Amino acid sequence: MKRIGVLTSGGDAPGMNCAIRAVVRTAIYHGLEVMGIERGYAGLIDGAARQMDARSVGGIMNRGGTILRSARSEAFMTPEGREFAAGNVKRFLIEGLVVIGGDGTYRGAMKLADEHGVSCVGVPGTIDNDIGGTDYTIGFDTAINTALDAIDKIRDTAASHDRLFVVEVMGRGVGFIALSVGVAGGAEEILCPETASDINGMCARLELGRKAGKTSSIVIVAEGDETGGAVQVGEQIKQKTHFTDVRVCVLGHLQRGGAPTAYDRIMASRFGCDAVMALIRGEKNVMVAAEKGDIMTRPMSDSWTLKRELNPHLLELAKKLVV
Repeated sequence: MKRIGVLTSGGDAPGMNCAIRAVVRTAIYHGLEVMGIERGYAGLIDGAARQMDARSVGGIMNRGGTILRSARSEAFMTPEGREFAAGNVKRFLIEGLVVIGGDGTYRGAMKLADEHGVSCVGVPGTIDNDIGGTDYTIGFDTAINTALDAIDKIRDTAASHDRLFVVEVMGRGVGFIALSVGVAGGAEEILCPETASDINGMCARLELGRKAGKTSSIVIVAEGDETGGAVQVGEQIKQKTHFTDVRVCVLGHLQRGGAPTAYDRIMASRFGCDAVMALIRGEKNVMVAAEKGDIMTRPMSDSWTLKRELNPHLLELAKKLVV
């Protein structure tokens, strides 16, 4: 193997640049050339690629987003688009491709592999932490710390004005961010897609807290929760309780940006390095994954065939700590 490619696809996540840096420098260390593909699969179709050297990834570890940029490609979803992309892989003499992103990114890589024989290795990069087969994905730690910082500030205002705040966090269809920031931020209630949302029960508990002298509260809602989101939850609380001042805050894409935490920088570096090593070993259609502190490779299809579950102990802890 003489040359590999690297791309980022799907939603950006803090730490992607650290993974890109690790891919480039690990490859160079082992005598390989690296082509950076811009704008994900869209760039692969357009032939937007450039050779990268050690200096091209200097000073990027503290930067959020991705220097290779990302895009969603409708064309890549067609057989014709993938054929064109595979043709560019051959034209650029790329013998292995590192794809950084979520399960949608992996599905695209698998199609390239199955239809055109492109050797691909995935690096898990999404703030949602929802990729099956790995305990961790790049960006999750930064996202929960960003959300927590905002929630801490909101609690100051809630306490100052005797208010109840309903805060919506990201997470697509899962509650990993909501549960983590809810426990870390001392939220009175946490609503996640994985658990049934009992609005009446929640309102009754909030009322009990109010009667016991609690003057402010925080309710965390995951964006994919069955309730429909923070705005709807806020309206229900107004209707079913005696809270007169209920405010809603949707954190949104704030959680996707910013400098990655030390943990994300380290994990992204480990993932990127191991992805290159997997290609050197001749592995195909695998993803690098974290399990109990170790980094290993798993079949790329595990990302969507295996389902990650919320930590039941953390769920129980959240219930016990609210009085």
